[in-house]
Amino acid sequence: MRLLLALLAACALLAGCSTSKEAVQTGQEFTFVAPGGKTTILYDPPESRGGLRSLSGESLLSPGTTVGLDDYAGRVVVLNIWGSWCGPCRTEAVDLQFVAEETADDGVSVLGVDVRDDRAAAADFVRDRGITYDSVFDPPGRTLQVLRGYPRNTVPSTIVLDREHRVAAVYLTAIRVSELIPLVQRLTAEPTPLP
Repeated sequence: MRLLLALLAACALLAGCSTSKEAVQTGQEFTFVAPGGKTTILYDPPESRGGLRSLSGESLLSPGTTVGLDDYAGRVVVLNIWGSWCGPCRTEAVDLQFVAEETADDGVSVLGVDVRDDRAAAADFVRDRGITYDSVFDPPGRTLQVLRGYPRNTVPSTIVLDREHRVAAVYLTAIRVSELIPLVQRLTAEPTPLP
């Protein structure tokens, strides 16, 4: 009986790490579908990825200006949803800064979406950690409406977009550098989309 339970647990663990078509509706526009308890979802092959409508809002680093996905055309984008009040975001922001610096020349950019936050607290957060990548400052989380069906209360979470800004991966938990760098390297190695 113990052997059977151990085998069932191993199967459940392996299934939790795999990609499922149930986690996304495929087609032209990305629509998030509940992933059945998974916290990491990869969307492959590239043709199965749903595209993301433009996401933009007021810049955290340059108040009064707009920042968004259109500023990163042709680049792989790591879109991170965070808040200065979020404990795991403190470590994750430093890791994302490292990824931004290490992969910028390869065509990768990091863009944050700061939600449920105070501007002064968010500005202190990025300054204290030496964060140079920009974020959309969006206390009510309205910019996330383009992520149809996405659980906007999941902070931190990260959405990785390929160069066509199709959703290639979703992390519904804090991201680790050891997961993120191989993923963005693989995405930058994909064939360049034709104009």
